[in-house]
Amino acid sequence: MRIQDEPDIPFTINIVPMIDVIFSILAFVIISSLDLTRSQGLPVNLPSANTVQQQPSTDITVTVESNGSIYLNKEPIELNVLTQEVRNLVNPNNPSLVIINADEGVEHGQVVQIMDRVRQVEGARLAIAAQKSR
Repeated sequence: MRIQDEPDIPFTINIVPMIDVIFSILAFVIISSLDLTRSQGLPVNLPSANTVQQQPSTDITVTVESNGSIYLNKEPIELNVLTQEVRNLVNPNNPSLVIINADEGVEHGQVVQIMDRVRQVEGARLAIAAQKSR
């Protein structure tokens, strides 16, 4: 008995399913990375500085818009209750970083008033947001 030789079928790799899988992974990474970016405060035109340093992320951000509106973690707040609300967020045993995110058009006096209110809170460290000069 003789075994008949089968014709040689060339070996092929179908890459279409592999492209689908890679595209799905890429889409997942892009979509999930959008959720990982953390907006700290409302968007304002920050002043520029050459000595800007990256700070660790914080849970406390005071935003001052160009019209003078004040926000604590994206919630509107009045200046006279700012100290108490920041005190409620800060643990005196574990110092917290409070970032002041003020628009460059805000009056200097208003930023100083906010800084003074934040400095009255025990355990609050103060930082002012700025963007790196180009």
